[in-house]
Amino acid sequence: MWKQKVFPVLCRLEDFKPQNTFPIYMVVHHEASIINLLETVYFHKEVCESAEDTLLDLVDYCHRKLTLLVAQSGRGGSLEEEGSQGSTPMQELQKQAELMEFEIALKALSVLRYITDCVDRWAALLGLGPIGRMGLQPASGHLPPDTPTPSLSLSTLNRMLSTHNLPCLLVVLLEHSPWRRCEGGKLQQFEVGHWQTVAPSEQQKLSKLDGQVWIALYNLLLSPEARARYCLTNFAKGQLLKLRAFLTDTLLDQLPNLADLQGFLAHLALTETQPPKKDLILEQIPEIWERLERENRGKWHAIAKHQLRHVFSPSREDLLLQARRWAKTYRLDVLEALAPEKPHCAYCGAEASKRCSKCRNEWYCCRECQVKHWEKHRKACVPAAQGDRAK
Repeated sequence: MWKQKVFPVLCRLEDFKPQNTFPIYMVVHHEASIINLLETVYFHKEVCESAEDTLLDLVDYCHRKLTLLVAQSGRGGSLEEEGSQGSTPMQELQKQAELMEFEIALKALSVLRYITDCVDRWAALLGLGPIGRMGLQPASGHLPPDTPTPSLSLSTLNRMLSTHNLPCLLVVLLEHSPWRRCEGGKLQQFEVGHWQTVAPSEQQKLSKLDGQVWIALYNLLLSPEARARYCLTNFAKGQLLKLRAFLTDTLLDQLPNLADLQGFLAHLALTETQPPKKDLILEQIPEIWERLERENRGKWHAIAKHQLRHVFSPSREDLLLQARRWAKTYRLDVLEALAPEKPHCAYCGAEASKRCSKCRNEWYCCRECQVKHWEKHRKACVPAAQGDRAK
């Protein structure tokens, strides 16, 4: 919320001329760290069970990020990794924040897909048979007395299908594929934090991000409970039928389960749209975002002015104190000891043994890769080096 409501106001203030942008960079960087952590933990389905009502806020968060991602790709915006010469530290920070926002949105896509993996738990709990090409065979109509609580609440499922209409949003994502672009006549894909040229022989290979979208669509459209609750309007039907153009033989060879989705779409094309019966349910609403927005509505400019004076204009003594705290928090020797594998070169991806001597954050396999990667790395390295000098 701070990035969306306060940071833009802060950047427009005439007297906002920070001598050191590292504190602001750390605020922006923390969101990226948290979404990386969420991507890791939500890989395990039991996390959805423990999330309980907070899952509504996470679904809303992922939806906001994906909507912004679609809007950016719709405007034809292109994120550049290369920094322009002569940029001020604040301009470099804003460019870095835009690139981070793009990466965060892609991570949010993965988190959302892991949440949809829990939708199929309803099929097992309801005693429904396996998903077939054209439909589902219910084995029983009620839950046994000792049935455990499902991973996703009905409110979460309803929010994904009715409030946000995620299936249609995912179709638009597939159409635009913002993680793919054409530069100089060559196809590039965004992977491992930067754009990589795709060899002609690899262009038909399904990327990880494309796979996340297809699996999420499979979960949302072919789950028995989701299909019973998803309102197939004429608009939704038209959007979903666009998927048939993407379901090529090459794609089906790589994800054979999508043959079930192909059968569902073939059946949908011949079916009249009949909105399902709407049951009366007491829907929960996300509390965290709503409460923060309600309590601070109309105060964003005042918050920005307060933070300008007390947070982002530190004295030399305050800056030194912050630097000592960061040094204790981010102990690289401890983090490296916990790493499951050796570091990789930030430019070519090969195993690396050398590290940037200024910020000590990026690894490289050779001097040549470090020089080639400098134009991108300098945007993070310079603020980090400033923070080190402050110590």
